[in-house]
Amino acid sequence: MEIYPAVDIYQGEAVRLEQGKKEKMKSYGDPVEYAEKFSGHVDKLHIVDLEGAFEGEPRNLGTVERIIKQYDLKVQIGGGFRDISSVKRAYSAGVENVIVGTRAFDKDFMEKITDKFDGVTVSLDIKRGSLAVDGWRTTLDIDLKEGLDLLDSYVDRFIYTITEKDGLMKGIKKVPSVPDGDEVIYAGGVTSKGDLDLLDKMGFDGCIIGRALYEGKMSLEELRMR
Repeated sequence: MEIYPAVDIYQGEAVRLEQGKKEKMKSYGDPVEYAEKFSGHVDKLHIVDLEGAFEGEPRNLGTVERIIKQYDLKVQIGGGFRDISSVKRAYSAGVENVIVGTRAFDKDFMEKITDKFDGVTVSLDIKRGSLAVDGWRTTLDIDLKEGLDLLDSYVDRFIYTITEKDGLMKGIKKVPSVPDGDEVIYAGGVTSKGDLDLLDKMGFDGCIIGRALYEGKMSLEELRMR
């Protein structure tokens, strides 16, 4: 199972939120320094442009391009990719996977971007059993299974984010099932090797770890020895 360290960028700093709430934001410093630190242990980062997520248009692609070129890292990025122009700019910056959330259920948009670009990934953000978009501020009348059924003809790479657990470092006890034939990455509350063992057992292809790395609850050095 692949480990993707999370680098959430807001106003030039690496930050972590609790349950996606801007008022519960904690800064950890320069995101480029964290990219350098993580580059010794992984070859791919999970980056979220938080300004993009809140404002609807990515704002930090310059920083992302610098990380890719300076540390020879692969990047999957989400946050504000709601038009073809922003998706194109991300791929031109060297990103391997653009993550779409808010416009994932816009059929015309998904047809266009998946026809033009490889590696498009959909973030299925689960909030109290339903899917959430627009920086998790809007809840749709769609659950995970319905979302997968609607999207499976466009993409085969997904991120499941359990929003209630994100940033709380409380661990995980129960996770959604993984459909056959899709690449699925988990995010939300991963804090221990036991969490990773559960995800592995459930068939997840990867997991995203954020605050637990920043605050020393887990280390990439020990995870490499699993």
